Amino acid sequence: MASASPRRDVGPFALMLTGLGSIIGSGWLFGAWRAAGLAGPGAIWAWVFGAAIITTIALTYAELGAMFPESGGMVRYSHYSHGALVGFIAGWANWIAIVSVIPVEAEASVQYMASWPYPWAQALYMHLPGGQGELAEPGLLIAAALVLVYFFLNFWSVKLFAHSNTAITVFKLVVPAATGVALIASGFHQENFSVGVHGGRDTLDLAAVLTAVATAGIVFSFNGFQSPVNLAGEARNPGRSIPFAVLGSIALATVIYLILQVAYLGAVPPDLLAKAGWHGIDFRSPFAELAIIVNLHWLAMLLYADAFISPSGTGITYTATTSRMIYGMERNGTLPALLGRLHPRWGVPRPAMWLNLVVSYLFLFFFRGWGTLAAVISVATIISYLTGPVSAMALRRSAPDLPRPLRLPGLPLLAGVAFVMATELLYWARWPLTGEIILLMAVALPVYAWSQHRRGWPDLRRQLRGAAWLLTYLPAVALLSWGGSTTFGGHGYLSYGMDLAVVAVVGVVFYLWGVRAGWRTPALGEATNR
Repeated sequence: MASASPRRDVGPFALMLTGLGSIIGSGWLFGAWRAAGLAGPGAIWAWVFGAAIITTIALTYAELGAMFPESGGMVRYSHYSHGALVGFIAGWANWIAIVSVIPVEAEASVQYMASWPYPWAQALYMHLPGGQGELAEPGLLIAAALVLVYFFLNFWSVKLFAHSNTAITVFKLVVPAATGVALIASGFHQENFSVGVHGGRDTLDLAAVLTAVATAGIVFSFNGFQSPVNLAGEARNPGRSIPFAVLGSIALATVIYLILQVAYLGAVPPDLLAKAGWHGIDFRSPFAELAIIVNLHWLAMLLYADAFISPSGTGITYTATTSRMIYGMERNGTLPALLGRLHPRWGVPRPAMWLNLVVSYLFLFFFRGWGTLAAVISVATIISYLTGPVSAMALRRSAPDLPRPLRLPGLPLLAGVAFVMATELLYWARWPLTGEIILLMAVALPVYAWSQHRRGWPDLRRQLRGAAWLLTYLPAVALLSWGGSTTFGGHGYLSYGMDLAVVAVVGVVFYLWGVRAGWRTPALGEATNR
């Protein structure tokens, strides 16, 4: 049992800044470069598509977050709508996707530090062929120290976290905006927008745009909309604060990312593109190196500083939200009670924070480069999104009487579109990555079995009926990815175009099944009686 209740110290503006602070992290430092390398000028459309897809998904979570303003809410909703097994799978995917971001943000800061014009700084990171690389031992130690700073800024009070995050986020907004404006004003090469990914004349490649949405850091970046939802238990007036924070953070971030993408595409010197197109540009610290090329040395210095601050702001925010996720999973009954304890004075889940610190260090020392984890995080994130639209609609059917401070019009259509688009995103991530991450979801099932065995397997048949759709869905999508078009890494049993249609149909079928599989769970009754 929790020994205290979370304190509602976070206002709507500060809550929005937690979302914005999570979205504007290391993704803005690398996303425009990676998206252009995959889709050329089509990268602009990738950000538009990505923002639209994430908004449909986020709207369903906004309704859920306003209904259940709890700490760690993202791992609770499917537990209410479909039972412990679905809740555990969704919670595991969400936790893996978020906790691994903490060390990745620290790695991003150190990677940009390694571009500073000092020998000691350049020794922090080892560059390898093909744009890959990893932190050297001194860089790992600095990254480990940063993770510890994130930890202690959350250790005493959510109010301390909110105040520190607000200051950092305001700075993080100013620097990307200044970067976009400065690069556009420094000499905009309009002809760059007609250059293709591999050189020659650009033609819009829809498959490349879709792959960029899933793997270039776009989903990875927008994942930050979850932070206000996971901090709902500490929000004042959550019925108003949560939708304001979620939609406001996505909207502001979309504007910033579009400005940055346009600025990047227009500022690259044409002679660099003449060699091998957008795919051939191999920057290590993209915007800082570009600023130096166009003689904006003041901007390069500002970027080197911000590259330390922006990822750190995201790391601080995710350190807060992951501890609330563990807290929420304990309340689901799938983790030891120790992890759900709140500090009696400060109201923060310290045992959960210690667990996340240990796991963060495991990710840090096993995956030493920013690029190594980015795609893995993106796919795990997509899987974690799947249950939100289904849960929102299932609760409309099984619990229509529950108060809904935010009741979305047209939810049946909106939730269906959100689920189908999440399914498409999972497919666009390409085989074999799709299959590998789906397999990772199965690794945690013994933990669920252990927790249920200790509890005497309550409602086993109902739990299995409620979860059958998801247990069938994940291998079905993996099979589709394996047999899909070669455009998305498959074996070519489905042609390009036909595969997208089949994936959409499969998404509709499983959405309808998932909604019908919802039931009025005991956990929902407990939540509404509190």
